[in-house]
Amino acid sequence: MNLSDSKLIAADRETVWQALLSSDVLKECVPGCQEMSGSPQDGFEATVVQKVGPVKATFKGSVTVSDIVEGTSLTLTGEGKGGAAGFAKGGANVSLSEEEGGTRLSYDVEAKVGGKLAQLGSRIIDGFAKKMADQFFETFREVVEGPAEDTEDTSSDAAPKKKGWLRKLVSNE
Repeated sequence: MNLSDSKLIAADRETVWQALLSSDVLKECVPGCQEMSGSPQDGFEATVVQKVGPVKATFKGSVTVSDIVEGTSLTLTGEGKGGAAGFAKGGANVSLSEEEGGTRLSYDVEAKVGGKLAQLGSRIIDGFAKKMADQFFETFREVVEGPAEDTEDTSSDAAPKKKGWLRKLVSNE
């Protein structure tokens, strides 16, 4: 299964880049992730619980970061084993570009499964993989942007200002 898409994130490129390399952010964004540890240099270890059709499994696996072009692009490659349910592996080529209103995060995802999961049929698997990728990148956008903050200006014309938790950590506001 291959999938390509992009999201406009209302944050500067450096903030988005740092979030892509954070195990805390990745843990929050991977649907069903129970644990995530590690670093971009050494790779990440993860435990993910997922239900695909009638098959529910706990996947233990690793994610490596490669092809790093600082602040511009990287490749995330992961593989997980779910015991009797089978395995899942895949990768995402991610690139960042500045755009009016924030940073454009573009991604190309490829996923493969084997074992009992593969027996479910490509239609179920492809739909599930697309849903997982969409959910990951949409949650990533929400985590980086953060919830809308209250503003001093109470007029109905004022758009709420957003500030992601990552930016709150690095700013002294």
